[in-house]
Amino acid sequence: MFKIIALFACLIVVASAYGGDHGHHEDHHSHPKYKYEYGVKDHHTKDHKSQWESRDGDHTKGQYTLDEADGTHRVVDYSSDHKGGFQPHVQRIGHAKHPHHGESYANIHQHY
Repeated sequence: MFKIIALFACLIVVASAYGGDHGHHEDHHSHPKYKYEYGVKDHHTKDHKSQWESRDGDHTKGQYTLDEADGTHRVVDYSSDHKGGFQPHVQRIGHAKHPHHGESYANIHQHY
């Protein structure tokens, strides 16, 4: 009988751990706020890129950059809010270098 009571008590503890709100309340009207950034600069693979973004409530802004396979550098500045939506501004810096017929982009000398 003691084993049954102990098992029943354990089941109640486990059930209460998965049920109820435990004092956590989701606020669907919270004010989101964050900021992050990262970057990669791999000389071996020639993978060069970066990104940052910040958000304060409904306003988000950021930028990402990357080196394209054709030797150009892409910079995208963006912002977003509930009135204007997503607004990107894309820049392509440099002159594209395309491979000759049958040549790979990997063989083109690129300036980093």
